[in-house]
Amino acid sequence: MSAQSGSSAHHNRAKTRLAAGETVTAFMVELPGAGLVQLLAASGVDVLIFDMEHGPIDMNSLHAMVAATRGTPVTPVVRVPWTEPWLVKTALETGAMGINFPMISTPELARQAAESLRYPPNGSRGFAPSLAATRWGLSGPDYIRAADSEMLNVITVEDAQAVERLDEILAVPGIDVAAIASFDLSMSLGVPGQFDHPDVQALVHKAEEKILRAGVALGGVALDAQTAQCKRAAGYRMLLLAFDVMMIGQAARGIVEGATMPAAQR
Repeated sequence: MSAQSGSSAHHNRAKTRLAAGETVTAFMVELPGAGLVQLLAASGVDVLIFDMEHGPIDMNSLHAMVAATRGTPVTPVVRVPWTEPWLVKTALETGAMGINFPMISTPELARQAAESLRYPPNGSRGFAPSLAATRWGLSGPDYIRAADSEMLNVITVEDAQAVERLDEILAVPGIDVAAIASFDLSMSLGVPGQFDHPDVQALVHKAEEKILRAGVALGGVALDAQTAQCKRAAGYRMLLLAFDVMMIGQAARGIVEGATMPAAQR
């Protein structure tokens, strides 16, 4: 059987599930390391987002982390530091199956993001013999055919300007997920972290309505089971459930506290 006929070798499971109206889960990974990726990929999560915007992940580490997802159903997505085609191109050449674009606040940025994911004539991505096809289990020509249709395009809505222009942004073809960053939205309003502030709630609700009306999958953060259930009921279809640094920090503190707590308090 050829690599092309073995569809499981290049099938972007998360994108397919989203297109079918299902909900997918994600972890944000800020710490570099293939071993950590292998552990997280075995958890049952659908997507791992490798955060090059905030985490200390360089290209060598990124390549190893993307490679560590091979043989699992996990979709590796890279959160680039900014919407620059050269950054996107380099990240995709590691074999990533999607890009998370930060700070998409104008339709021009959204269009640049979408085009950077695809080869001409559908986009502006340049071709080079690289390791991407190997990660996907395809020949170079087969990879070119598969990549354009299977790349996952996740944009993040992070400021009030983006919400105001969201109808225009979501009219750009090729956007799979629009994720609402509530903390960043609160910062853009001058009330950082005040999620119950009426202005923040109104802005989030406005963004939700626009995304749902556009037919693009709605994404957001849900750090506990109750929030996840509420967001699913509200129409969210991509849920960021945890950050690696938070999971490790919470687990470490719990272990130390359990070992040092006086017996009477256990």
